[in-house]
Amino acid sequence: MRYKRQMKRLFIIFFALIVRQGLAQTATDSIFILPDTVKPFTIENFYASILENHPIVKQTRLLSETARQEVRLARGAFDPKLESQGNTKEFNDKEYYNRWIASITVPTWFPINPKLGVEQNSGAFINPENSVPVSDNFRQIFTGVSLPIGRGLFTDERRAALKQAKLFTQLAEAEQIKLINKILLDAAKDYWQWYYSYYNFILLTRNADIALEIFRRVKLDANFGEASVLDTVQAKITLQQRLVERQEAFLDFTNNGIKISNYLWDTEEGPLLLDPSVAPVLVPGDQEILSTQTLEELSFQAKQNHPELRKLTVKLDQLDVERKLAVEYLKPRLDLNYNFLNQPILPTGGFQSFQFGTNYKFGLDFSIPILLRKERAKLGQTNIKIRGTELERMQAEREIVNSVQQVYNQLVNTNIIIAQQASVVANYERILRGEILNLENGESDLFKINVQQEKLILSQTKLLKLKAEYEKMKATLYWAAGVRNLAITP
Repeated sequence: MRYKRQMKRLFIIFFALIVRQGLAQTATDSIFILPDTVKPFTIENFYASILENHPIVKQTRLLSETARQEVRLARGAFDPKLESQGNTKEFNDKEYYNRWIASITVPTWFPINPKLGVEQNSGAFINPENSVPVSDNFRQIFTGVSLPIGRGLFTDERRAALKQAKLFTQLAEAEQIKLINKILLDAAKDYWQWYYSYYNFILLTRNADIALEIFRRVKLDANFGEASVLDTVQAKITLQQRLVERQEAFLDFTNNGIKISNYLWDTEEGPLLLDPSVAPVLVPGDQEILSTQTLEELSFQAKQNHPELRKLTVKLDQLDVERKLAVEYLKPRLDLNYNFLNQPILPTGGFQSFQFGTNYKFGLDFSIPILLRKERAKLGQTNIKIRGTELERMQAEREIVNSVQQVYNQLVNTNIIIAQQASVVANYERILRGEILNLENGESDLFKINVQQEKLILSQTKLLKLKAEYEKMKATLYWAAGVRNLAITP
């Protein structure tokens, strides 16, 4: 009988040592120590891979190219233009007329369009106004300009189209930033979910290993009569529970790793699988993000550079171009044309100086709608759009700034909760150590130990999840402000 009591005492002490060792192994900080065979894969590495090779990021770069082509298209209205036209008629061996004209026009930003051309007219029935001297070999050279002094003097369709195209470039840049920021936000959320599932799996694996070792020891002692059958059943239930938890964590870890693979591509645009020898790591961050100065800076940056606000600002600029064009159409059309004939180049190839008032063609084109209802309606519609966009931008700016404030509040609050939860974990570890001491003194049992260890595991898991949520909120904060918390740029 005395021998049995001694064996039981030895079992209790041995069991306490096992639990103490297990407690040291399951301490939350220890699970973040990676073995030499595992390489850290930081979120900055993750971001760099996405910005370099992700297909959607590459697709967003096409927006800039599209914008450049829009500008190129609009500049086409200012391309020099070559024109040529010829007409001839011959009947009953008689040349009725033979008319040919060729010219080059060079449009300019200021609406003076220089023009240089030559015409050759001959025939028995040529219109007298188109006849040219025989001495010049039926040829006439003209040089001149056209100038709108009413509608089109300050702006016109081609200049407005070019301004709109340049503004579209800014719009495309804002849209590109918006899409890339959204990809990085989704990637950050998936990365930190992978981070949680990875270390949670390690934590639960260690606890399952401890439960297995305890079960083996209890079963062995039961065979020697130093432990009851109920102790064995209790140890087995605990082991089964730990194995179930570990298996669930394994599935979560595996699926989150597959999610991370969605963002990984090689330089040849081939999909990559997540390397099993890498692990997510949490680089200790600065605490400046929790300061009110950071909030003020992010709010200011949001007002200045948020993609949605930039897009609305560009839209206002585009509408202003439309407004100026609509105002221009309220003016009468009054176009002047003046062409020098055979000045300064003669049909014979010689040169002479320009002389106003001799050898010229002059034209004037005037028109204006009487009521201008179409023009005034167009201007009114544009003013309504401008006012509507201004109101939309005001509301969007308020919502964005408030969104930054909300996420910042969540971030600060989560940081406080993390500190409290870390204290909870530490206290549960103290309780478990106390139960182990009680066990050594014969004042506790396996059931109480399992209960306290279960509470410790739950508190550790919650702390892991809170840390992951904190990092997600940090990424969301910068996204809400429309900026990137990156040390790299695409």
